[in-house]
Amino acid sequence: MSNADLDFSYTQNRELSWLRFNDRVLEEASAPETPLFERLKFVSIFTSNLDEFFMIRVGGLQEVSRLKKEPVDNKSNQTPTEQIAAILSALHPSIRDHAKAFERVEKDLQGYGLHRVTWRTLSDADREFVQNYYEAYVQPIISPGIIDPRHPFPNLRNLKLYAVYSLDSAQEKNILGLIDIPDSLPRVVQLPHDQKAKKTAGYRYILMEDILLACADDAFGSSFHVNRKTIMRLTRNADIDPDDVFDDDDDDYRSHMKKVLKKRLRLAPVRLELQDNFDPDLIKMMRKLLILDEDRVFVAKCPLDLGYVFGLEDHLPAFSKRELTYPAFSPQPSPDVIPGHAIYEQVMAHDIMLFYPYETMDPFVELIHEAAYDPSVISIKITLYRIAKQSRLAEFLIAAAENGKEVTVLMELRARFDEQNNIDWAGRMEEAGCIVYYGEDRFKVHSKICQITRRMDGRIQRITQLGTGNYNEKTAKQYSDLSLMTADPGIGEDANAFFRNMSLSNLAGEYRYLGVAPHSLKPLIMRGIDREIERARAGEEGRCVFKMNSLTDRELIDKLAEASQAGVQIDLIVRGIACLLPGIPGKTDNIRIRSIVGRFLEHARIYSFGDGDMVYLASADLMTRNTERRVEIAFPVFDERLRKRIRFVLDTQLEDNVKARVVGSDGMLHRVEVMPSDALVDSQATFMQVASQRAAAAGLMTNVSYHTRIESRPMVKAEAAERLADVFGDGTTDSARGRMRAADETSVADETRAGDVVAADAGAGVAGSAESAAQNTAQRAAQDAALGMAVAQSVAEGGEAAGISTDTQAVDVREEDLQLKDPSRQDALLQDSGGAAGSNQVEPEQQQGATSPSTQATSASTRREADAGNTNASSRLTQSMHMFAQAFKVLFGGGTR
Repeated sequence: MSNADLDFSYTQNRELSWLRFNDRVLEEASAPETPLFERLKFVSIFTSNLDEFFMIRVGGLQEVSRLKKEPVDNKSNQTPTEQIAAILSALHPSIRDHAKAFERVEKDLQGYGLHRVTWRTLSDADREFVQNYYEAYVQPIISPGIIDPRHPFPNLRNLKLYAVYSLDSAQEKNILGLIDIPDSLPRVVQLPHDQKAKKTAGYRYILMEDILLACADDAFGSSFHVNRKTIMRLTRNADIDPDDVFDDDDDDYRSHMKKVLKKRLRLAPVRLELQDNFDPDLIKMMRKLLILDEDRVFVAKCPLDLGYVFGLEDHLPAFSKRELTYPAFSPQPSPDVIPGHAIYEQVMAHDIMLFYPYETMDPFVELIHEAAYDPSVISIKITLYRIAKQSRLAEFLIAAAENGKEVTVLMELRARFDEQNNIDWAGRMEEAGCIVYYGEDRFKVHSKICQITRRMDGRIQRITQLGTGNYNEKTAKQYSDLSLMTADPGIGEDANAFFRNMSLSNLAGEYRYLGVAPHSLKPLIMRGIDREIERARAGEEGRCVFKMNSLTDRELIDKLAEASQAGVQIDLIVRGIACLLPGIPGKTDNIRIRSIVGRFLEHARIYSFGDGDMVYLASADLMTRNTERRVEIAFPVFDERLRKRIRFVLDTQLEDNVKARVVGSDGMLHRVEVMPSDALVDSQATFMQVASQRAAAAGLMTNVSYHTRIESRPMVKAEAAERLADVFGDGTTDSARGRMRAADETSVADETRAGDVVAADAGAGVAGSAESAAQNTAQRAAQDAALGMAVAQSVAEGGEAAGISTDTQAVDVREEDLQLKDPSRQDALLQDSGGAAGSNQVEPEQQQGATSPSTQATSASTRREADAGNTNASSRLTQSMHMFAQAFKVLFGGGTR
């Protein structure tokens, strides 16, 4: 489709949408509920995000703009040159806001003993210390240089800090001097306490670049006089992936870009930053040498590289650290997993879904650990995109290979900025005997899938894990993702076919249940939307709730607009780029978009259709690069118990009015309107609370220090207990946990019975008589009710858990699911048969950084400012004491959307 045929009234440019998202990240640096030191981190995240944006997006657009015939973007109808102009125009207000935020936060932190000293503010005592430090550790290793006809301009490294000087000599004026700040030097140097100011507590420090500016004038010798000096940093075009730049352009342009990349001798500069004003003539000379236009030069009022701020946390004064940072939270044990019992057996009994970072990744890592040493395990197959530098998971894969298992690893070496780490792990795995192969030539493998195959009693058993995020133990504590472990035979067959197809470079494989890009994922989503369109046109309720990181795919944008015009109600939770404009009359009236930026990075991809009867999780965002140019997987959630929990996640985020922002028809992000009587709902804080309370109710809680610091307004009464019990109290896992515990507390003989019960839950039919099965069902219902009530009571206000009601009938959804599976299941599920609407029948269908939940004000003065115009002090105290109930009442009071 040509751009002449496109409707641009409900779309916006992806780059401008991203800049608005980054402004939202910066907004957290001023949020009163965000602890003060965490605000400094958000200032730093804004900077690192912008660095990557220039390296990847601006750099890519710059290359394309050099084509004789520039392509036109299919969301904004702009050429790359026009897009760059719009980016640079929008950037300057953001950069000013960033400098102000940094200055404000730094000033406030001084009151807590964290004080950065600059070269201009050194006291006499500080200057003596710094001079001695410079002479002892810095001066011996720096290499100053000048730029003249005999000393050509050096190849400045990407994002490297340089001290730059305007020099005069007896023979010449305005000579450019440079000092490369060595990487071997520490970025932060602690200063002694200022005895004169009687400051004996806290942490005073100076940055290495300021030491150079204070002391290195004589580095150029007596022949040169220093006029002006500052710090400089150059941003270069990264070694881009053409797919990232050409989300919506044809293959001819991508082919051209690949040729450009091969011919490029060094990466082209895209931005020059100066920490302070500098000699205009020398700036002009540098621009000419770097081939940069004047609008690519940015003057900052703060350090150019803020990566050092994360290391300052270890130096925060003990008396203020608790107030300055987020309350401690550790990922909680999932009550779905029974300690002391093999993970494999539990997954055979029922699907297990983990919600990172609120629940720990350990059960999946332990599953791999078990498989590495289980003599019945034949093989382990896994895709790896990003893994931690120190990874237990990778070590267990190596151990499995050394133990004689067939371990197959599909390693993607082109995961941007993780290439070297992946290459290193691939080498270690190959040495250990793993079968390692790599992604396709033109398609990154971004899927998250693992399969363990066992041979038991002559039969093949498969456990399949699929997720929305990477197999990275570090980011699993920072990114919000969902991970499903299942013994479902249909998904197991598809997973086995997937790995077979990947080994044969067959990207067009057919699957019964999985949607696999680049061929079948987008059609699967499109068919799901079509199902809702048909429902709406038939006078029924059509509904879509999608959660993702970015939305840029033009075909899917148009399909969502079509659905809106048909009357389908659409809620999109999009963390970053959203090229679809909601609320355009006659076009996208029924579409609502919101973005959530908080303590954790929102990373899960969820695609829910109808009333949640059809839910897919995926590794893919709705970006053209994901749907058409990567190998991605979308997978169904069959278990109604788990679908209910996913709906709870979506509903809670749709109710968030603290960290959520709504996208307006102008493309801007706006605060959620909150009425005086409304509860303040922070979804991430809620998920932490629920995870902690569920673990506590099951006797598993590992961290009890977490508490929210949001101060809520008076709330409407809600049935928190009933909703908690409804969401979390009817699962087969909770009943299995109760039975396993009973077994642990009795005898070895009961252990055997407990194993039989687990097998019964899996539909294996080895539990015994119908009478014992009926007893098991009754016992499960009792356990479910007890756990649901315990969780609800633990969060109900003042012990007001009256009226708790729990369904006394347990439903074995897995048995129902198994009855529905047949070769034509996927297509059948997309058809809207007469009596299916609104039923509970399972009908399955179907990816950096920025990041913080509600927390306390960071000082008495800040708290007073934040509280101005709100409730009085005693009222706030009462609300804080009843925080759990207040946070849940609104969340659990209404019906499910």
